[in-house]
Amino acid sequence: MREKVAQVETRAWILLGLVLGLFLAAIETTVVATAMPRVIADLGGEHLYSLPFAFYLLLATVSGPVWGRASDLFGRRRLYLASSVVFLLGSGLSGASHSMAFLIGARMVQGLGAGGLLAVTFTLVGELYSLQERSRIQGFLSGVWGVSGLVGPIVGGLIVDHTSWRWVFYLNIPFGLAAMALVGRTYADLPRAVRPSLPVFSAVLFALGAGLFVYAMQIHGPALLAAGIVALVGFGAFERRRSSPLIPLDTVRHPLIGRAFIGNLVAGMAFFGCATFVPLFGQAARGGTATEAGILLAPMSVGWTVGSILSARALPYRGPRSLSVAGAVGMIVGFGLWTVFVGARLWVLGALLFVTGFGMGMLMLALIVSAQEESPREELGIVTSLIQFARNFGGAIGAGLMGALLGPSLVLGGHALYDAFWRVPLVAGVLAVGALLTAVGLPTGSVSRGSRSIKPLSVHPESDRL
Repeated sequence: MREKVAQVETRAWILLGLVLGLFLAAIETTVVATAMPRVIADLGGEHLYSLPFAFYLLLATVSGPVWGRASDLFGRRRLYLASSVVFLLGSGLSGASHSMAFLIGARMVQGLGAGGLLAVTFTLVGELYSLQERSRIQGFLSGVWGVSGLVGPIVGGLIVDHTSWRWVFYLNIPFGLAAMALVGRTYADLPRAVRPSLPVFSAVLFALGAGLFVYAMQIHGPALLAAGIVALVGFGAFERRRSSPLIPLDTVRHPLIGRAFIGNLVAGMAFFGCATFVPLFGQAARGGTATEAGILLAPMSVGWTVGSILSARALPYRGPRSLSVAGAVGMIVGFGLWTVFVGARLWVLGALLFVTGFGMGMLMLALIVSAQEESPREELGIVTSLIQFARNFGGAIGAGLMGALLGPSLVLGGHALYDAFWRVPLVAGVLAVGALLTAVGLPTGSVSRGSRSIKPLSVHPESDRL
């Protein structure tokens, strides 16, 4: 009994550290937005305004699967601490930036570390908790992600108004060190019988190809897009000849894991592709304020959080198929009605975006938790990070696709953008139908609780000092 209580307490300390690290990585996507006008006033480089955001997200996205696979090979604790060090190094360099070019480079380092924090955090949750517990914890972490998106601009504004924009980055350091201490002192990796090796060339090809592809979709660069495709094709060809590949194809071909990947890819195209242009629609097309545009976007985050939490509670009993189908249907309904009522009042559009976010939250959580349940322990990191990558990769493709659909109206704004914008929720709804078709093919019934749950908790010998 005493041992069980100690195990629960130890996992609570680990979870606290994971939540703290996740919050830091997640809030960096929004907190910097409020500080950027002051950064530009101090460092100059107005034409580079978007790059600190873009390259942070780019590196966080493409590095995730590499971090995830490395954690399978070398241990979760080691890779969590390594990614934390990289993230905090990037934070310190960002705060010390003396030019926009330096800040962009520092944000790339920070994004590289964030990719590891996100990948290893969700992998550790998959490793430490049984299905029923994990569903609840994953829902809670989705709530942390949603809250970070809402409070980030407020926190950034308070820091900039009362101190300096540099503290937006410096404040990560003490909290990040606390997260490292909590995880590092309470979790120990399992011993490994063989000395592993990471396929470095495969990792470079994958990151290069995916990075070029995502960046090309953002700037509509055909040459970069072609280069990215060539690199990804080369990655696939090279992987086929390896006995220990970066991405184990047999695992990805598993019916549930493969569908989880495709479902997240298509849903990410719909959800993030649409979300990219919602603020622009609120301001440039409807003539609203930045606050009104934020009111439009916030329900998507809130809906995601609520949908994830409810999906987490129901998953052990309802199974992945029913929840994924319900989530996809919610997205179809929300996007479909928004296509019809694109000129409706602000609160109506906000309610419809809440429905789409709710559906996305249900779909996403059901797929990732169920895929973790079907993953071998030694491949849990790559499976978890690949599904996260699929969602973000899909978002980049969706944003590029919908930007192309809007065409010249993006520049013209006003009535031209207003008249053309119905295409965005329409295409998002069609993509959500693709997610529905993927979900229909999932296994029926509930997932067997604890079928791949972790055996004994790996506790660091110094954990009793906490």
